[in-house]
Amino acid sequence: MIEGPGLLQELKAKIPRLRRPLVLVGLMGAGKTSVGKRLAHLLGVGFVDSDAEIERAAGMTIPEIFAKLGEPAFRDGERRVIARLLTEQPGVLATGGGAFIEPRTRTEIAAHGTSVWIRADLELLWDRVRDRPGRPLLRAPDPKTVLGDLLERRYPIYAEADVVVDSRPGVSQEWMARDIVRAVREWDAGRPGSPATFEECVG
Repeated sequence: MIEGPGLLQELKAKIPRLRRPLVLVGLMGAGKTSVGKRLAHLLGVGFVDSDAEIERAAGMTIPEIFAKLGEPAFRDGERRVIARLLTEQPGVLATGGGAFIEPRTRTEIAAHGTSVWIRADLELLWDRVRDRPGRPLLRAPDPKTVLGDLLERRYPIYAEADVVVDSRPGVSQEWMARDIVRAVREWDAGRPGSPATFEECVG
């Protein structure tokens, strides 16, 4: 990706103040946590990973929850945790890969926040997750095929997000964070009269 001087100057403009939570959605490996932390730092707000909050509330890791309670119980707990987080001080919330697939969770996110899909292709996702443990859904003889199946099923639903930003190899977290701010600003500008995500800086 070419980071041209014109776009860089635009992205380095004054950073607005966040008024509604920014909710990052997408498949495992998309960069929701790493980019989310950088985005929160850029905006001067808090960052929360919903998976980490679920583990803290349950006193178990995500793989343990899946093994002991099953995926339906995990999804129900995930929904309740995300609903709570959306009502707290506006910040950046990174969600698990399956969170946005749950209709009630999508409804909560739409009511209280702005959703941002970090989109990435299969090869990039696989390169990022193949050597990392702790992915219950990839515990299969052919995990790349499982990941591809998840992509096929989930991407049409992720496309319902308010904003879409593409993740590409070699693009820094800083650049991604600023690209999200730019994209959300454009989305806000196209929705006059609707609740704005950002309060723009003046002067």
